[in-house]
Amino acid sequence: MNLFAKLQARAAAGRPLRVGMIGAGKFGSMYLAQVPRTPGVHLVAIADLSLERARANLARIGWPEERAAAGSIDAALRDGSTYLGEDWTALVAHEGIEIVVECTGDPIAAVTHCLAAFRAGKHVVNVTVEADALCGALLARRAAKAGVIYSLAYGDQPALVCDLVDWARTCGFPVVAAGRGHKWLPQYRESTPATVWDHWGLSAEDARIGGLNPKMFNAFLDGSKPAIESAAIANATGLHAPEHGLAFPPGSVDEIPRLMRPVAEGGVLAKTGVVEVISSLRADGTPIPYEIRNGVWVCVEADTDYIRRCFAEYKVQTDESGKYMCLYKRWHMIGLELGISVASVGLRGEATGAAVCFNADVAATAKRDMAAGEMLDGEGGATVFGKLLPAAKSLAMGALPLALAQRVALLRPVAKDAVLTWDDVRVDSELPAYRVRREMEALFPAA
Repeated sequence: MNLFAKLQARAAAGRPLRVGMIGAGKFGSMYLAQVPRTPGVHLVAIADLSLERARANLARIGWPEERAAAGSIDAALRDGSTYLGEDWTALVAHEGIEIVVECTGDPIAAVTHCLAAFRAGKHVVNVTVEADALCGALLARRAAKAGVIYSLAYGDQPALVCDLVDWARTCGFPVVAAGRGHKWLPQYRESTPATVWDHWGLSAEDARIGGLNPKMFNAFLDGSKPAIESAAIANATGLHAPEHGLAFPPGSVDEIPRLMRPVAEGGVLAKTGVVEVISSLRADGTPIPYEIRNGVWVCVEADTDYIRRCFAEYKVQTDESGKYMCLYKRWHMIGLELGISVASVGLRGEATGAAVCFNADVAATAKRDMAAGEMLDGEGGATVFGKLLPAAKSLAMGALPLALAQRVALLRPVAKDAVLTWDDVRVDSELPAYRVRREMEALFPAA
């Protein structure tokens, strides 16, 4: 509860946390907008393959030109400015940087960046949750072996849910379910980058002005991102994936305790201790008042008569039995909250969530019938979406992880809604992401 005071002390002592960031896109820009007003943090360097785009994003957030005027990382360390360059390897290797924020959004690149940072003795805050869903348990193990910290990014839903689950368990509450909200209808599964703004509630012009990536936002709409984030939550908390994937039950905040209980008690859960996503739309497309589309929640059980009486005495919102209640954050601030992870890792030596097991996986699933030779375009594209599965089920099927379903061609036809398998494509076995994934499958038996 005293991170800000610790940051102030570091600032007063002239010993700020020294941070390097790889990727200056939307999430990274939101964090950059907060850095100038955060004491005790020096954003030493930014690496981005497109300096033109990075500079445009810095201008968009009002970043002072003189703040990014350093001619080298060494110069930035001397004068307190920020170096902007293309070479991420120089950023990771520099001894003056303590914490690396991986912010590219590309899971294959992110795995490479994380591994290199561990070898260089750097802590990593991994914004690219796709990489965590692919092989987070092994990334966390590699970090621990190197004596550094690997962390999910606060501001994104997985770390926020980890925080709520930790609150519940530390208080002694059994966790029935936990997850995030989402605007969801089944037909969104078929959405592509060309149709995303029709469903999202933004005009194409508004999206352009905001620098929004249609493929990234389509990954949210078609259910891929909720599956990815749910996998990260499950693997960081020990919760499980529903047997048949996310159900997206519709409900308001106050309806969550009624929905997130066993089927036998009137809820939708086949079993407890799972991740799930609550939809902000009824089945007919009607918006739900007081929804949790942009928030996170945890549902807990009052497992004694005394605790149920306490809930009643303090007017806690529960289901009609008084047994289930929900704590929530209705909003998440994405990159604007990332400073919590940087401070927690740098000052406390604690991750804001990290995989401890391999309970859940995200399988690439066909959006339409596809022929042999067609090129897969990955998360948020026009060819596949991500489906959350129990890891044991995914491994038994030989399912192709969504993170590796990009820039590879199909070897045979695939029917719409079919889960793709390793045998449907030929993945480059020399990719670090591929090798690490296969190593994780061997080291972490799926629950």
